[in-house]
Amino acid sequence: MDTKAAIIALMSVWGVGICAPAPAIAGDSSDQMSVEDAAAADNQLLNRVWVRTDTGDGLPGVMQIFLADGTLVSDSCWETYRLSTWQQLSKTAISWDEDGVTINADIAELSDRELVLKLTLGSDIQEQHFTAASTPYLCPDIPK
Repeated sequence: MDTKAAIIALMSVWGVGICAPAPAIAGDSSDQMSVEDAAAADNQLLNRVWVRTDTGDGLPGVMQIFLADGTLVSDSCWETYRLSTWQQLSKTAISWDEDGVTINADIAELSDRELVLKLTLGSDIQEQHFTAASTPYLCPDIPK
């Protein structure tokens, strides 16, 4: 089974497949886009596995998948997965909930191969670089 099919099958088992009932959209702001609107505009952020490339620790990077239904799948080869709600505030701003805390991020760069996010973490700005995952991919064994 190829990676894309495996991810779709896994998300279906989790209940976040394409038949998920309600997107996680909040707010009454007129400049706020719904996740469906973003998907309709061929948003390159959506439904793609993004792997973080700037961790510097030599381990495979964290994976982020921004699904069009408002679900953010976060995973890595070393930790268990996390499902969060996310929303696209504008073409260049997103946010998601992580343990009850809203994480705001600006999309500094976005193409079909590269994503750069600038996260606002309190008074700090953290830049994170991602690349679109290539297939096939298998996590290496955990070092002992």
